[in-house]
Amino acid sequence: MDDTTRKDDRYVLRLFVTGASTNSVRAISNIKQICEEYIPDRYSLEIIDVYQQKKIAESEQIIALPLLIKSFPLPERRFIGDMSDTNRVLKGLGLS
Repeated sequence: MDDTTRKDDRYVLRLFVTGASTNSVRAISNIKQICEEYIPDRYSLEIIDVYQQKKIAESEQIIALPLLIKSFPLPERRFIGDMSDTNRVLKGLGLS
C-alpha cells in the first residue's frame, strides 16, 4: 500500500457493462470478489448498464466495455476488460 492510500479510504467504483453479455457478467463477478476479499466494507460499487443508462456512459466518454472507473481514492483510474487479472486490478486500485 503506498503513501497516498490509507487503510480507511473508501473506494468509489463504477463498472460499466453491456447488458448480460459474457464479459459483463464475468467482470461483475470478478470485481465483486476482489472487493469482498481485499476491501470488504470499504467500497461502493455502482454497476451501470450502458444500454439502459446511455447518458451516464456518454458523460464518462466510454470507449470500451466492460470498464471499471475508480474515482476515489485519487488518482482516478480506468480498467478495461473482465477484471480477471486480479493482480493488475489490485495494482491499479493501489492495493498491491
